[in-house]
Amino acid sequence: MRTFKKVITFMFSRLFMVALMLVAQVGLLLVLIFAFSQVGFYAYLFLNLISLLVVLAIVSNNENPSYKITWIILILSFPIIGGVFYLLLGNKRLSESLLAQANQAIEETKEHMPANHLCDRALMQASPSLGLQGRYIYNMSGNPLWEDMDSTFFPLGELMFERMMLEMEQAERFIFLEFFIVRPGMMWDRIFDLLKRKVAQGVEVRFMYDDIGTIRTLPKGYDNIIREAGIKLCVFNPFRPRVNMILNNRDHRKVLVIDGKAAFCGGINIADEYINAVDRFGHWKDTGVMIRGPAVWGFTFMFLQLWQFSTSDEIDFNAYRTPIDPCPPPPKGLVQVFGDSPLDRVNVTETAYRNIISRSTQYVYITTPYLVINYEMESVLCAAAESGIDVRIMTPYRYDKWYVHVLTRSHYARLIRSGVRILEYTPGFIHGKTFVCDDEICMVGTCNMDFRSFYLHFECSASFYGSDTVMAVKEDFLDCQPRCHEYTLEEAEKVPLHIRVLRVMLKVFAPLI
Repeated sequence: MRTFKKVITFMFSRLFMVALMLVAQVGLLLVLIFAFSQVGFYAYLFLNLISLLVVLAIVSNNENPSYKITWIILILSFPIIGGVFYLLLGNKRLSESLLAQANQAIEETKEHMPANHLCDRALMQASPSLGLQGRYIYNMSGNPLWEDMDSTFFPLGELMFERMMLEMEQAERFIFLEFFIVRPGMMWDRIFDLLKRKVAQGVEVRFMYDDIGTIRTLPKGYDNIIREAGIKLCVFNPFRPRVNMILNNRDHRKVLVIDGKAAFCGGINIADEYINAVDRFGHWKDTGVMIRGPAVWGFTFMFLQLWQFSTSDEIDFNAYRTPIDPCPPPPKGLVQVFGDSPLDRVNVTETAYRNIISRSTQYVYITTPYLVINYEMESVLCAAAESGIDVRIMTPYRYDKWYVHVLTRSHYARLIRSGVRILEYTPGFIHGKTFVCDDEICMVGTCNMDFRSFYLHFECSASFYGSDTVMAVKEDFLDCQPRCHEYTLEEAEKVPLHIRVLRVMLKVFAPLI
């Protein structure tokens, strides 16, 4: 009976209705294409010619090779419909207006940020390779380095959540929240109650969540409930029954900013499993950071910039600046917060990850819930390990998406042969996204090591140079390692035939998953 009720509920949900309309559109398009192909030889030839031209265009463009191969296989397998479907769903070329807007966003960021003088004066002199990393992130995103006055690393979601509540309780001017998933439960109830109290006290509250991320977790019309509480709400990229590539561009960021004085970022969404209030996939291991001081302006501006892009509201950015502390504490190192957008065609986070791996001289420790990487990233990891670098990657033992877990494990054999150590977190699901290298640099943020995060999602990260946070991330990794199962080459290669076949099929379509 319970299963029947779930099925009925799902059939009347907005997700099902919109998906049904999308399927209907695709079905109608298929019928029209096949009908046109039956008109005569020249119509059939015309559709095949479109597919051929599309394949030539794919080969000549600057897309990731894995993405190219996926679509070329699809088009060659279905030449009559493949070319048309690529033009609708696979062509990531943006309109001139969107490209101009994306380029303007980078220049706008630089206008509202200080010059990247700390990179040249401090970081470049201390370590040229780290300085080049800081310079690259600034050039590609517009975000400079700041002095790390006070940062805190949280090795568990529940620890970060309690600190988030404490900081929001002290808000006097504004609270900005940006999350991919919001699910009603204990965590959201506590946050919502606090936000309503803060609105009553005159605090400005802005809340942005992704429509796809919440489409199965929030009931229909819940956006009105939030707005009625006095909270300014932006539902990012609403999921509408319209077949186009933009539907794939989701806001995967998890950011909280309070008064421009404190900012949080990490893997934690607003749902009870992230703080282990419920058990979905065993113990949920997540991570995040809190930053205080001038660097918070990077997250404040990032939030307002995406809000303005999504709503077309005119925002006075300077109204949300926080006065500089005349007596700041001594800095702990340097920090660089930055966003990564799918609209500018620059994969900042992926390149930053590769730079960290390539520059390492001692070790690289990585945690990621998904390891769905392209040949280039896999080769960089292998080359580092083959050079004697201690490369360790921690992934989940229990998974939330079976097909992604199959893809993740498909990379193990080559990595292990090269000397990379693969550690699966046995107590449950690890959702943290961290990089730490040589006791000098670490990154904590929202970006997974998969195609969706690298190429399709809005993401954000904080990169720490010579900060206490670097050692905190390293210590957390080493503390978790005894609770992991280290995969052997024998295990990685001893795979049943049907799993091998499944891996091959999934790898072909990995860029679309």
